[in-house]
Amino acid sequence: MPEMRTIDVGDVSLRCAIEGEGPLAIMVHGFPESWYSWRHQIGPVADAGFTACAIDVRGYGGSAKPQPVEAYAMERIVGDLVGLRQALSPDGPAVLIGHDWGAPIVWNSAFTQPEHFRAVAGMSVPFAGVPSRPFTEVFHEHFTSQGKFFYQEYFQAEGVAEAEAEADPRDFVQRMMYSISGDVLPGDYWSKPYGATFLEGLPDPEPVGWLTEDDLDFYEAEFKASGFRGPLNRYRNHVADYEWLQGWSGKRIEQPALFIGGTRDPATFLFGAVEDPVALMRMFAPQVEGRILDGIGHWTQQEAPDAVNRLLIDWLKRL
Repeated sequence: MPEMRTIDVGDVSLRCAIEGEGPLAIMVHGFPESWYSWRHQIGPVADAGFTACAIDVRGYGGSAKPQPVEAYAMERIVGDLVGLRQALSPDGPAVLIGHDWGAPIVWNSAFTQPEHFRAVAGMSVPFAGVPSRPFTEVFHEHFTSQGKFFYQEYFQAEGVAEAEAEADPRDFVQRMMYSISGDVLPGDYWSKPYGATFLEGLPDPEPVGWLTEDDLDFYEAEFKASGFRGPLNRYRNHVADYEWLQGWSGKRIEQPALFIGGTRDPATFLFGAVEDPVALMRMFAPQVEGRILDGIGHWTQQEAPDAVNRLLIDWLKRL
């Protein structure tokens, strides 16, 4: 079982689940998750000879929860990982592993701070280099301006999505996870008009083996304690993130990299914008290795832990 520790990383403190000895491997979760989303990977990574460290991102679980929106800018969260590396591995760079929002976090950490991070793996969301415009402009053009719902637009107004999610955190987590998992066939429940709520029209969840009642108990307790403001603030920093990343135009991730996605995950294909996410990534991370898992949805390492562990451990042992 991992040891739970609270680590001062400079600007904030982070709760970390730590197991094993050896080179540091930091695992970064997405929305709406926690360190717990790596529950199937911590032990195998430790057994492979690494210090496995799965964090609660700032705003989640046992980590610090600053109030301002700007506290959740990518630049600040990258700084958290740098501080964690310095605290836990002062003599050498770490390996990064991320999923969902954790994937852009680790991609951009390795991209902008290569002296701190020697290799990087991301799941679900590929790396597409420095953005040419804020993502808010993209979804305004393709969704909002056409009267269509887009979940990240819905998350922009402070307090709105928080109220919906906090009314029943267990239901929110279960419905969101089920709706974009590999266990439900793609449907039109995301094709709804601007002004709809996030949960409106989502299918009723059915029991799935990778998300048990005990798992839901854990997530429910975490979000009842923490709320959703910090997690949702991450979505409110697209403009700030765009402006910050302009300083790295023309650069690439030169470290060894691994991408794992799923054939039923819309994020893997950037919501239909790309057909081959691994080929896209090779333009910006030339050492990337990639694998798209058949029938797997968005919750990669939770839905397919054995397949993910085989790919991840093989890659880690070759670093």
